[in-house]
Amino acid sequence: MFITGYAVMAGAAERLVLGYDSFGNICGRKNTPVKGAPLSGQDMTNKKYVFFLNSCSLEMQSVKISSLSLCVSSCPQEQLNSLEDLQSFARNNGSCLCVYNLNISSYTLNSKAAELCPTLPVPPSKSFPLFNRCVPQNPECYSKYASALISMVNEMDVFHRILSGILAGRDTVIGLSVLALAFSFILVLVFRFIRTLLVHTLIALVVFGLLFVSGVLWWLYYDYRNDPSTELETEKENVKFLLGYAIFSTIVTVVLLSLILVLRKRLQFTVQLFRIVGKIIGRIPFLLFQPLWTFLILIVFWVFWVAVLLSLGTAGTAQTTSRGQVEYRALSGICYMAWYHFIGLIWTSEFILACQQMTIAGAVVTCYFNRNKNSPPPHPVLSSISVLFCYHLGTAVKGSFLITILRVPRIVLLYLYNILKQKESACAKCLFKCCFCWFWCQESCLRYFNQHAYTTTAINGTNFCTSAKDAVFILAKNSAKLASICCFGDFILFLGKVFVVCFTVFGGLMAFNYHRELQAWVVPLLLVGFFAYLMSHSFLSVFEVTADAMFLCFAIDMETNDGSAEKPYFMDQELLTFLSQSNKLTEGQKHRSMGPFQDNEDGTELQPMV
Repeated sequence: MFITGYAVMAGAAERLVLGYDSFGNICGRKNTPVKGAPLSGQDMTNKKYVFFLNSCSLEMQSVKISSLSLCVSSCPQEQLNSLEDLQSFARNNGSCLCVYNLNISSYTLNSKAAELCPTLPVPPSKSFPLFNRCVPQNPECYSKYASALISMVNEMDVFHRILSGILAGRDTVIGLSVLALAFSFILVLVFRFIRTLLVHTLIALVVFGLLFVSGVLWWLYYDYRNDPSTELETEKENVKFLLGYAIFSTIVTVVLLSLILVLRKRLQFTVQLFRIVGKIIGRIPFLLFQPLWTFLILIVFWVFWVAVLLSLGTAGTAQTTSRGQVEYRALSGICYMAWYHFIGLIWTSEFILACQQMTIAGAVVTCYFNRNKNSPPPHPVLSSISVLFCYHLGTAVKGSFLITILRVPRIVLLYLYNILKQKESACAKCLFKCCFCWFWCQESCLRYFNQHAYTTTAINGTNFCTSAKDAVFILAKNSAKLASICCFGDFILFLGKVFVVCFTVFGGLMAFNYHRELQAWVVPLLLVGFFAYLMSHSFLSVFEVTADAMFLCFAIDMETNDGSAEKPYFMDQELLTFLSQSNKLTEGQKHRSMGPFQDNEDGTELQPMV
């Protein structure tokens, strides 16, 4: 909260988005006065563009353009050769190109007009939508103008270049996030009514997407590397990141294609698995709406997070000069706050997803351990949400915190690797990569056991540590029965997430490739991929959590009951038959009662695991 309040008070993200003049006014909005700057505090609602008075001779001083800048309502489309032309342009277009305190009628009368008005002749210019600047169209002026901007962007630190890239592609990022939402919703419907043909179609689309995205990434890398006009530091960073993306995408493609080839014979079991999971979801139809609420909460949080990040990136104190102009001095320590803020993004996002997982697990547990299948418990989702907020928020906090602890070192290692890769030896690079992979494996395992800990909490009502211990015990005891089914079901769901990410990233590649100038668009593309994965994970986790919770309930059911009349199973005939066929249970389990499910209200209730 301290970071949020500080960022909002000290930052002004509009300066980065809209641009500002030399007197402390943000273009395109109404401003408040700055002490010691008489020309500040003006209403610039209709003046959206930044105009430099000497656009043909810009100079850089301390990562800032030395020229006086103004907010104007329109850029001059034709060359203006005299003060009379400036006066005529102001009267006809309502856009004053001289300093604000100089009256239009005084353009040709005031002796200081030459100092307060732009250097003549004023070249024709057009508004540049990326930075809302009036860019001169005269070849000689444009060359000098572009050179000054290139110097400014190259001297900016990485943090501000990333912010510029995000802001430049904000509309594209929003559009691609909506596209990922649509893909995720379509996949939910596909898995709800899945058939063998749909599984084959999904796998074919994933293979096509992986091959296509890898090919596009290699093509873009080749195109950028051989482009002689690449001058900006951001464009050079794009080339480096494209190479990394292409290599990573190629490795993922090879690994997934190999796994698909090896596991292709178990597709029929997958169809049966999702049919059973769909049957459970059919008893709790509101589970399908759970990801929608999670998505809306995540969107609200992400918008809030980006707003605070923008405020951090523009945090600075306004200082007036002797000439009544305003300069913004960046505050020290902002980068450290940005890292703290980034950790908050990971932890809070994981916490929201953990709450969704616990809600689904609680609803599934309630329905599974209900003796009368013909009369399901009323409102299991609302009941699960109520129990979560009353008793188990700490469990979700602890589980998401452990995920964050393992994810942050991976990000730090990746950041350090990019900084030190030019200096470190091959041995050090290999060590960095090994540590990165180790943290990734640990995070994947922890995520898997977290999910089962949440289910155990829903069953027993115990705290996180006790539930995690019990979950590990029961999973270790029944690993031979559940491992192959869980792994292959999760693999198909993972392919669904890959499908969403692949086609969303492909759309991003096509969209961002048309806006190469002055953009670090690789970072927004990475952000889009991250959002697409979170959305697909949020939606498809309904099936993943339902299946995992069902299997854990099955394992506990087998431990506490034997299928006899005194201790009948809670599971139904279809689930027991499926698990027996797919895992080839032991002889003793095969001879157990396979009779139809008995609606016995007096059966043994579940006991807490010890």
